[in-house]
Amino acid sequence: MDSSPRGRLEKHGAPFLSDAELLAILLRMGSGEESALQVAERLLKDGQGLRGLARLSYAELADMLGAARAASVLAALELGRRLISREGEERPVIRTAEDAARLIMLDMESLTQEHLRVILLDATRRVMSVPTVYIGSLNMTVVRIAEVFREAIIRNAPAVVLVHNHPSGDPTPSEEDFSLTEKLVEAGKLLDIMVLDHVIIGRGNWVSLRDTGLHF
Repeated sequence: MDSSPRGRLEKHGAPFLSDAELLAILLRMGSGEESALQVAERLLKDGQGLRGLARLSYAELADMLGAARAASVLAALELGRRLISREGEERPVIRTAEDAARLIMLDMESLTQEHLRVILLDATRRVMSVPTVYIGSLNMTVVRIAEVFREAIIRNAPAVVLVHNHPSGDPTPSEEDFSLTEKLVEAGKLLDIMVLDHVIIGRGNWVSLRDTGLHF
């Protein structure tokens, strides 16, 4: 009986394999005296699990695995992110802060810089698109209101949800987050675009500014 990760996948199916076994199938071959499974187990340990691996750059993974295998791992992780962020061919509906966080968490929690994105919603609260409108430290002096709402105006989106990440992993809102959100909410009212919430993404968790009591 083939007890290798690939043999177990063929016999039992992918859901029955561990993270290390699935990763070993991607790696295909071991390194030196280590089997592919041992390399995968070491990689998960050094990278602090799948979420940790997703935060590594191509260069960092290539140093650990070599160029070809690093590319395979990053491609698989990206496919996983995209699968989770899409619900078949139907555009997801955003009714709660949790819906917004689930849509974008895996993609944004591993970013090493702050990204401000705007989830554009139609009249039925279905996602139209999620453009990135700013990269860098968020504050009122550098974030231009016109850029934040530009795509919403072009696409005639009646409502938006603001989302940005904290690279530190702690989603606790800063005073700057509150001030910027209040400014954007007021600007949205003038433009007749409803800002439904501002969700801050941390590492494995998130915070809704609406839930903190901020007036929207």
